[in-house]
Amino acid sequence: MGEVEGTPRGGAGGGRRRRGGRWAAILCVVVLLVGVGAYVAFQRARPYLHGSGCEVRTSLGKMPLDLEQGANAATIAAVAFRKQLPERAVVIAYATAIQESHIHNLPNGDRDSVGMFQQRPSQGWGTPDKLRDPVQATSKFFDALVKVKDYLDRDLHDAAQKVQRSADGTAYAQHEPDGKLLATAFTGREPATARCWYPPDKKAASRRPEALREMRRAFGSRLKVGGPGPSRRAPRPTRSPGTRSRSRTPARAGRWRAGP
Repeated sequence: MGEVEGTPRGGAGGGRRRRGGRWAAILCVVVLLVGVGAYVAFQRARPYLHGSGCEVRTSLGKMPLDLEQGANAATIAAVAFRKQLPERAVVIAYATAIQESHIHNLPNGDRDSVGMFQQRPSQGWGTPDKLRDPVQATSKFFDALVKVKDYLDRDLHDAAQKVQRSADGTAYAQHEPDGKLLATAFTGREPATARCWYPPDKKAASRRPEALREMRRAFGSRLKVGGPGPSRRAPRPTRSPGTRSRSRTPARAGRWRAGP
């Protein structure tokens, strides 16, 4: 028997196989996209599922912090707010603290150095107890910084070294990008870019009164604390005593709010 004219051998079956192949390829692409999306979602959610920590994520990049680093970074920005200092001063402080202690409040260090900025009681910085207090240590750092002539116009490592007088002052320069990133978040120039978390099943008693006392101590009496609602803007900074900087760098007026 001959083949029917116009009907190629295996034509119908070949068409079904081609259609089946196309659907299989489409299914593979869909599965791949779903898998990639799930992986990205898991990577973003993973920190919140286990342990505790903080993260800063701004237009300049992102930086992980532990809870102590997050608290100390917030303290540095708060003290700068109280002293009405420009953002550049905050960047210098962050870069210095990263180099000296990784923004940890160290109980000791080289020789008699203590605290975030590794300040030495023997060099006239104050008593060890005061230098282990992040608020007081930061305040002392800024008090010394504003006495550096034209500190806003100097290279970061130069300004920091004038305060710290360390063995190698150039080491501060490498932390300037991270200092800018932290300042962008904690001064409020880019709001809602710093966050911290605890394990979802961890329960703890409220420490609001203690937190408010620390906030008032860091921010000063100008901070208005209340529940959710309009926040207070930082006032326009004044020229720091003892400086004659030509810099036009303004303080970025962040939005400071006390949470419940």
